[in-house]
Amino acid sequence: MMEADVSVIKPTIIQIKDAAIFQNKHLVLDDVNFEARVGDFIYLVGRTGQGKSSLLKTLYGDLPLQKGDGMVCGYDLKQLNKKTIPFFRRKIGIVFQDFQLLQDRTIYDNLSFVLKAVGITSEPIIKQKIDEALTLVKLPHKEQNYPSQLSGGEQQRIAIARALINHPELILADEPTGNLDPETSDEIMELFYNIFKEQQTPVVMATHNYQLIEKFKGIIYMCANGIVSKDESYVVVK
Repeated sequence: MMEADVSVIKPTIIQIKDAAIFQNKHLVLDDVNFEARVGDFIYLVGRTGQGKSSLLKTLYGDLPLQKGDGMVCGYDLKQLNKKTIPFFRRKIGIVFQDFQLLQDRTIYDNLSFVLKAVGITSEPIIKQKIDEALTLVKLPHKEQNYPSQLSGGEQQRIAIARALINHPELILADEPTGNLDPETSDEIMELFYNIFKEQQTPVVMATHNYQLIEKFKGIIYMCANGIVSKDESYVVVK
């Protein structure tokens, strides 16, 4: 008797088909076909100006999808509007290169601001979620510090905590180690990668740091010469 196929097809979180990515009226990428499933760790690689950030901005609704089809976290990118974008972005955690922390607020207030923005107002729940997020990034006692009192690596850990605090369906990261020295970059990537492996939340990360790609394996898409192409020699994350 033949054994039943017990393999499971993981849910698709991102599906982009025959898309064109524009910055204003300038075509940045054409004929884009791209997907991400639960458990995928995906790198967008390529030189500066080749469209990595533009593709990420399209994925979180900062740039409109003008041509082609795109679904992210169950939302049709072409149907996004001012009313739906806030709900859409609640499903996504975003990590930026420059941290984008509110400098005049404590770390606790930075994180509580995110929670209150999505309708969580119970202080005990806010405290619990912040404690969990800071413990996850190994900074459990920094909630009363201001961003300026933290190192660059610590600020990026807080940015990761902010991205994860709502248990998003998808993480997007735009050059998250770009402003860090090599040793700190390795520390941040190891933290980020270990959290990913534990939670299996799909990650799409733009980077030009090929040393990190060698250490932390994932699926690779190359942005170059106006197109996005998948590296078929990629290593699937286990």
